[in-house]
Amino acid sequence: MPDTPPRGLLIKLLASGVCHSDQPLLDVENRPKFNEKYILGHEGCGEIIRIGSRVKDVRFKVGDRIALLAVPGCGLDNCSECSRDLPQLCADGVHHGIGQDGFYAQYVAVDIRAAILLPSGIPSGVVAVATDAVTTAYHGITRRAEEDWVSNALQIVRVIGARVIVSDLRQEKLDSALEIGVPATDIVPVGKSVQDFIEGSGLQGNIDTVLEFVGEHQTFQDALQIVRPGGKILCIGTLDRINELGRKMGIRKRLSIIFTYGGQYQDIVEVLDLIAKKIILPQVEMGRLQDFPEVLRDLRAGKIKDRVALVFDTEA
Repeated sequence: MPDTPPRGLLIKLLASGVCHSDQPLLDVENRPKFNEKYILGHEGCGEIIRIGSRVKDVRFKVGDRIALLAVPGCGLDNCSECSRDLPQLCADGVHHGIGQDGFYAQYVAVDIRAAILLPSGIPSGVVAVATDAVTTAYHGITRRAEEDWVSNALQIVRVIGARVIVSDLRQEKLDSALEIGVPATDIVPVGKSVQDFIEGSGLQGNIDTVLEFVGEHQTFQDALQIVRPGGKILCIGTLDRINELGRKMGIRKRLSIIFTYGGQYQDIVEVLDLIAKKIILPQVEMGRLQDFPEVLRDLRAGKIKDRVALVFDTEA
């Protein structure tokens, strides 16, 4: 059990979400500021066990459930990232589960900036997954894509009123899109090229923004082809670490290619409010923390429909 930080909280974990990014984190070695050994897990929900002696925020009480922000930043006024409202890019703050001890643990010590109080009625597993799987999509779509208009991401796009064309390799994902309310005519059938679908549907030249949640070479090239001149590609997925960009195409079409990473405190607050109001309904399976290696393999193999949150056997 870690010590309680003076300006923070000691948290007992109630649920920890499993993310595709856990595998690349296992594969990365000698990354700057990574501990030689650390506990993974960057999606968490927990209960306050102790409050630091220098915490002044009276909203937090022992026994409260909270959502956990994995990368809250250092919060210093002279920090080049935190002072620009980019705490998730801060190199000096704690990075829970990303080179430093995270949320696949029974207890974790966090700075008060990493704690978000919860609306009532949201299960702990949903909260954990919402801190990254939903919040990253929300931050990318509502802030990075700068629009006025994958299930979690799809629900967010629907909430802000955009027409969306959906493409996925798995039929169950497309079935979920139908259930959410996407017309069948706006869903690319499994096995059909998204480029052929766009051309055959008369949508060529009408795709304003492509949300690239996969990050493979093929999906990135598809995005370059189908987005309209002057359009945007929002890059979120990282399955291929390197994607080639045809500069001539990007210049000729005057494309904006935008990268996004994680989310921020206010994003989680807004996401949890949408979940509490049942506007967004994340689909989460529950599992045991002891089974993490198997769950991660299944997630990478596409055997898990949406996301999984893990708990210790004593919490199951």
